[in-house]
Amino acid sequence: MQHKFTSSVNLFLIVVVFFALVFVNNQLLSPLRLDLTENQVYSLSQGSKQVLKEIDEPINLYFFFSDKASKNMTSLRNYANRVESLLTEYETFAKGKLKLQVLDPQAFSEQEDQADQFGLTAANIGVAGEAIYMGLAATNALDEQEVIAFFDPQKEGFLEYEISKLIYQLSEPEPVNVTLITDLAIKGGQNPMTGQVDPAWTFLTQLEQLYKLEQLSSEAINVPDDTDVLLLVHPKEYTDALLFAIDQFALSGGKILAFLDAHNESDPIAMMAGTMPTGNSSNLQRLLSAWGVEFDSDNVLLDAMAGLDIRTQNGGVTRHFGFVGFTSDQLDREDLLTSNLEVINGASFGVFKKIADAETTWLPLIQSTQNSDLMNTETYAMTQDPEELAKAYQSENQSYVLAARLLGQANSAFEQVPEGAEQRSIITSTDKLNVILVGDTDLLADRFWVQQSSFFGQTIYTPFANNGDFITNAVENLGGSDALISIRSRGVFSRSFIRVDELTVIAEQKFRDQEQILQQQLDDTEQQLLELQNQQVEGGALVISPEQQLAIDEFMQEKVTIRKSLRDVRHQLDKDIESLGNWLKLINIALAPLILILFLALLRIIFKTKPRFASTIPKSKEDPVL
Repeated sequence: MQHKFTSSVNLFLIVVVFFALVFVNNQLLSPLRLDLTENQVYSLSQGSKQVLKEIDEPINLYFFFSDKASKNMTSLRNYANRVESLLTEYETFAKGKLKLQVLDPQAFSEQEDQADQFGLTAANIGVAGEAIYMGLAATNALDEQEVIAFFDPQKEGFLEYEISKLIYQLSEPEPVNVTLITDLAIKGGQNPMTGQVDPAWTFLTQLEQLYKLEQLSSEAINVPDDTDVLLLVHPKEYTDALLFAIDQFALSGGKILAFLDAHNESDPIAMMAGTMPTGNSSNLQRLLSAWGVEFDSDNVLLDAMAGLDIRTQNGGVTRHFGFVGFTSDQLDREDLLTSNLEVINGASFGVFKKIADAETTWLPLIQSTQNSDLMNTETYAMTQDPEELAKAYQSENQSYVLAARLLGQANSAFEQVPEGAEQRSIITSTDKLNVILVGDTDLLADRFWVQQSSFFGQTIYTPFANNGDFITNAVENLGGSDALISIRSRGVFSRSFIRVDELTVIAEQKFRDQEQILQQQLDDTEQQLLELQNQQVEGGALVISPEQQLAIDEFMQEKVTIRKSLRDVRHQLDKDIESLGNWLKLINIALAPLILILFLALLRIIFKTKPRFASTIPKSKEDPVL
């Protein structure tokens, strides 16, 4: 009786301890996380945490995922779980400033109507063409809203950045202020070469639509205080006062996007003045040296592989080694600026080089191909014939950096305040430099990336390259907070099975030749069978002799045999993979638990204590008392 009572008490205590541990875990330990994945894909970066700390008003997140409609779509559902887990991590860290709702927008439901109102994308990839939603909508206290129309699994590396950017845009709704300093006629006007009125450059029109833009000339001596992004286009002959203002803007945490050029080909005023052969390169070297970078303004890049085809004066087509188009192979796929771009066109690029002892972090964005050469700027300007450029070209088997991002440590280019500067104090160094340098200004000109046409009085822009996207991405990225900029491409959740991939390649190599032989035999048999069946006498009647019928039957039987062999060969392609899968199932389902049980049994035997007897009742007088 006492033993039963003790067992009941022990069982009751175990239940109490269990519920106590569950309560402690839910109430006290829920914010704690242990992320053992290789790239910490379930954890937030410091940049995202900083964005969440700066939220002033609560933000509502609505994650729409068609859970029921995607029942048999395992890969998509796994990615949806990945997104939801990351959103939950955002909500947990925000400590009440984010409120997450997970909704299943089933057909003809209120949730589906809500997803449509937010403008989320319904992808018709479900069974029988059923719409699948997997997007995020967010609203703030001012009823402003931002959305991610659809979470593309192909862009998983930028998942955290997209979510953090959405939250940042709702927490900081103020528009980005862009200050543009240039002397180029980018606003359009009368062209001195043709006498016609040129429209404003398309990139400028796009920036004015997206941001608050203020344009200054090189006569300016300061940078406006409200500037978020400073855009420099073809800087040259800047005064010390303006250079000092730019220098101090960069050292005080300002973001700069600078387009330089070794030979600007889109300046009609310089062409009219006859300064094209020489004297039309950018000059920002005083600041670049302080930032740890050199810009080669004396040479122009020639790239045989990236050269663009242009039309010659006699109507032919030839490749121009100085007019280049860089594809995804030359763009940094890990940087947010260039990860989704396909083509960037430009002309007469100048190249950048990092100074050996510079402390600045150097991140190349665009690089030439290995089939590149450098030509003297003056020689290039005087060589009008592309074929002459091709003859002078000599590959150095070297790739050059044409655009780069600079981050981190930098010093001032000035030891004292120059004459004419408005600012009287001086910042000597910084560890928050944030500059993007591009070695060409011609890529901003319309002729290299966009066509304009008029449609019923409305201007239609048709881009054929991603130059405009590159500029917009750069300004958008720089216009965000430092925390947002620090969030780069993260690791991916889905991991490929390397061993399975190797087996697939081996299997294909092993059976592909046999498959081709059988396929050829099948084609020959069908051709011979067709020839026999097409034998006709005059008048169109089909006459088949017994010998021909026998041959037809044999060909039909051979055709069936070959098709069966072909199916067997194709089945063999997956046999090794299926075998590996069966072994993995056996190990995970049966062998691993069995090994664990045996291991625990062994531990029990090792640590089992022997029973100890304190006393016994003597059975007889001869029995000793212990």
